[in-house]
Amino acid sequence: FAYSLFKLQERVTFFIEPGTEVYVGMIVGENSREGDMNVNVTKNKKLTNVRAAGSDENIKLIPPRKMTLEEALEFLAPDELLEVTPKSLRLRKAILDPGQRKRVERGKEPR
Repeated sequence: FAYSLFKLQERVTFFIEPGTEVYVGMIVGENSREGDMNVNVTKNKKLTNVRAAGSDENIKLIPPRKMTLEEALEFLAPDELLEVTPKSLRLRKAILDPGQRKRVERGKEPR
């Protein structure tokens, strides 16, 4: 999914590398603007059988920001959690479903 990361890297500092397994509610990077941004980082480039000369572009990604345990804990917002495994640190939302998160923010549904 390097293609979708490439399209977003102007607005996001990523915490993950291409090929990392992701799930709904996982925090994959830091938005350069205020607030959260829901994105689909698994979107692939549309491919066709017809190729124009020179139309394929080389994708160069900025290396992801690696965080220590302390940095990840400092980064957390009140509505976020940190998953700690022997191989990785993953940031995620406490409520994974984006629709349910919006309802909770509006005060229509209890946590």
